[in-house]
Amino acid sequence: MTVPPVDLADPAPDFPAATRDQWRALAAGVLRKSGWEGPAEEVEQALSTTTYDGVTVAPLHDADDLPAAPRLVRAAGPWDVRQRHADPDPAAAREAVLADLENGVTSIWLDLTAIDPAALPAVLRGVHLDLAPVVLDAGARTAEAAEIFLGLVGDTAPPGGNLGADPIGLAARTGGPADLAPAADLARRCASGRPGLRAITVDALPYHDAGGSDAQELGCSIATGVAYLRALTGAGLTVAEALGQIEFRYAATADQFLTIAKLRAARRLWARVAEVVGGPGTQVQHAVTSSAMMTRRDPWVNMLRTTLACFAAGVGGADAVTVQPFDAALGLPDAFARRIARNTQSLLVEEANVARVADPAGGSWYAERLTADLAARAWEWFREIERAGGMPAALERLVPERLAATRDARAANLARRRDPITGVSEFPDVHERPVTRRPGAGLARPAAHGEKAGERAGGQGGGLPAVRYAEEFEALRDLADALPERPVVFLATIGPVAAHTARASFAANLFGAGGIATVSGGPGTDPAAVAAAFRDAGTPVACLCSSDRLYGEHAAAVAVALREAGARKIWLAGKGDYEGVDATLYAGCDALDVLRTTFDDLGVTR
Repeated sequence: MTVPPVDLADPAPDFPAATRDQWRALAAGVLRKSGWEGPAEEVEQALSTTTYDGVTVAPLHDADDLPAAPRLVRAAGPWDVRQRHADPDPAAAREAVLADLENGVTSIWLDLTAIDPAALPAVLRGVHLDLAPVVLDAGARTAEAAEIFLGLVGDTAPPGGNLGADPIGLAARTGGPADLAPAADLARRCASGRPGLRAITVDALPYHDAGGSDAQELGCSIATGVAYLRALTGAGLTVAEALGQIEFRYAATADQFLTIAKLRAARRLWARVAEVVGGPGTQVQHAVTSSAMMTRRDPWVNMLRTTLACFAAGVGGADAVTVQPFDAALGLPDAFARRIARNTQSLLVEEANVARVADPAGGSWYAERLTADLAARAWEWFREIERAGGMPAALERLVPERLAATRDARAANLARRRDPITGVSEFPDVHERPVTRRPGAGLARPAAHGEKAGERAGGQGGGLPAVRYAEEFEALRDLADALPERPVVFLATIGPVAAHTARASFAANLFGAGGIATVSGGPGTDPAAVAAAFRDAGTPVACLCSSDRLYGEHAAAVAVALREAGARKIWLAGKGDYEGVDATLYAGCDALDVLRTTFDDLGVTR
């Protein structure tokens, strides 16, 4: 059998070349079936989305989208599997550390704002400090923790460890001043006698956890890194030594493509800084699965979120990755959750072979364009911070105000479920069994560092706030669960099942996001039958569910019957004005406002 040669430059020679105009025409035809009436030339704009940084994500990319900027990649090979520990009980922390190191973890991250730095010898007893890198996170007690750790490790620290000095990050979390001199002193000691140990961490998590966008997180991190370069070289380090003392920490989210682009853009931005100062431009990255995206409700879904985030961190080229356990938002993770977290990484590295390829996203028209656009926005933000006097000065007003604007925009999208949260704002289980954990600093986030976290207003008050995207919905769920009886809304289903099922399911899903149960009744079109079922439900709130056609024929009559039966509030699932209907709920409505209003109508004190 003879196999004909294949021209690899044209892998599909028998297919005619497709043009972008042909795609536009076909896509426009599909859109017009849903009511869109624009010309074919505008179809890409209609299908594009915009990130919180104003970056346009197009529905189609081709070779023309490839930027001219060079690709900067981490060498292929397994990344550092780094797990965080914050159990204040030294014995429990030591047991967890040893279990991690024996089962696939390659470095340890210790939260010494939860663990007393004086307990370091007990926590690290039995750990081979000449083999296992240790990263410290001690906040205001960094100098004390560093002295204790240096006494333990001597001159044998392996590459990859970090003393965790981050005075600017501490200032961001607490609102206090940023004293860079002690950090510079630690860097000088590491550079002179411990070449495998770094002293400085640029922690960008406070900006992410405060609701910031990807470009804002990047710009703040680069501005912080530049501030540290100035302090370190001012303290006598060479440019190369100063660059070698700095590690960056970023959040990885379930939006895998933005995470991939963010890490790739970060390396590009730092390489530009290094080029300007005349030193080596390799950025060391530690990616941590986002605390903001974690949920307390239906926490098992967090396994999916962190798996996506870990995959993105690996593809994006992170040097070290921390997967937060799925129950971290509930308190101190248990052994099972820590096992799942480390096995997530082991599977991606060892079985999925994600780490075998350097820069898997490289060359993708979409990923390259997104990386370039995100880097450009982040560089603009970095330059704005520099014009404001640098990162310490910008923390007084510029950074908090800009993050607040993004946080408000995100909050509006969360409330309207444009940014859905599976298991919380979408597909909630109001009867889920609660999961409990020991209290403690489960999440790697500012509020878990034992420091005061609150709103900054004009440079006053505490540090940047720490938010979780699900917390407002979860607060309503907590309120509903604490009542003697679960609050209920009656769904008045009008007409046959095919007419009301979709909207009844939508309404039940929305009310369930606040912990409110629903009961359905009154199938058919007889107002008296609907009213009788409503009285049996024992609730003052009802919601009509049916098709637009049947609403036009029966909504007003059913609303009158419900009102006569004692309905205090009548909703309608859908849009339109109908006599007797008080308000409507629909895709894109403010779900949080609907839920809060419903609690008020049910007489529940919030």
